[in-house]
Amino acid sequence: MVRDDLYITVPSFFRCPISLDVMKSPVSLCTGVTYDRSSIQRWLDNGNNTCPATMQVLDSKEIVPNRTLQRLIQIWSDSVRKGRVDSPESPPSVPSLHQVKDLIKDLSSQTENKSSLESLSKILCFARESEENRKSLGRMDGFIVTLVEFLGNAGEGTCRNYNHHFLEQVVMVLESVLSKVEEQEQLRDLFLKTDLDSLASILQVLQQGSTEAKIASARVLETIANDAESKLIIAEKENLLEELLKLISPENESSVIEAGLSCLIRISMPKRARSKLVQLGAIKSVAKLISDPNPSSTVSITEKSLKVMEMMSSGKEGRSQICDDVACIAAIVQKVLKVSSVATEHAVTILWSVCYLFRDQKAQDVVAKANGLTKILLLMQSNCSPSVRQMAADMLKIFRVNSKSCLSSYDTKTTHIMPF
Repeated sequence: MVRDDLYITVPSFFRCPISLDVMKSPVSLCTGVTYDRSSIQRWLDNGNNTCPATMQVLDSKEIVPNRTLQRLIQIWSDSVRKGRVDSPESPPSVPSLHQVKDLIKDLSSQTENKSSLESLSKILCFARESEENRKSLGRMDGFIVTLVEFLGNAGEGTCRNYNHHFLEQVVMVLESVLSKVEEQEQLRDLFLKTDLDSLASILQVLQQGSTEAKIASARVLETIANDAESKLIIAEKENLLEELLKLISPENESSVIEAGLSCLIRISMPKRARSKLVQLGAIKSVAKLISDPNPSSTVSITEKSLKVMEMMSSGKEGRSQICDDVACIAAIVQKVLKVSSVATEHAVTILWSVCYLFRDQKAQDVVAKANGLTKILLLMQSNCSPSVRQMAADMLKIFRVNSKSCLSSYDTKTTHIMPF
């Protein structure tokens, strides 16, 4: 590795998990996860009592400065600054707001070339520097329109036929500022209801782009899918759902999987979209994540995987495929009490759907063999939500009727059951 390569990529553990910016004042929660002070403080001030990365309930909201990491970031930052002076190929310094305005003005009149690619790179650098910078970009007249038109023109295959490196930059800049755009409905209409095919460019980035660009593409789709019509337009775009399903392969990085799952959850709300996903093999893809024994799989990935599976279980075809996958049902049973309250609710809803609502005998047998009855009884004694307790009671009725064991003597109306 040559010396300059050391300064091209920001080490992932230097970035705040919330803002994705390099941390200026790293602090750690009781869970051991480190965040930038301003980001985590805002999260806690909004009334949250969980760790954003792990979703674990916090025993304490105390934040402790991570001095070691702060020193490492400072050493790295100093090295980067020195590298920029020593090497003309090192990344440029963050431009000022005035410089960015000039770049955007020039960008709107440029075709795809080296100059426009450099302009986008500088704008992206500016956006990633701070949340305030992203807000400024989101408020700039005509900036978002220019970005979407770049995607639309490329999708139409007009004379402005941009290569995928240029499109990657456009998508990453767009993703960085989308949440700061006040008129989300206008953004959706601009993206989906014009004569330009912006989705074709997103598809191209998903197919050919870097890992970072693929994550940005999934987040852009998630943001603009804010009503039933937009969700269906995205779902019915040829090959788009197939590419999103590729993101959730267990072999991918956790950040890629999470972005793909979040996007699929948003898009699959309409029944027609869920049906198409089932036909494309979404059940098998998500089942691999739920059954994955890899301990590095995050709580968030498990929760989102179960959420997608829950949505698929709401239709007959989806429930049927779930019931045919014995290993998947057994894995869902194992997630009932081991992950989080959110995961518990999704897992119980799936089991309730296939065992109680769909009355699938094969699924009931798998749940029984996987020690599901004990988990249901323990769940009813726990501090779970009323809806989860009711679903557990419904399932217990099914197993009480079918079981020849002592379970048949228990009254399922009892709220505290001691079977042993």
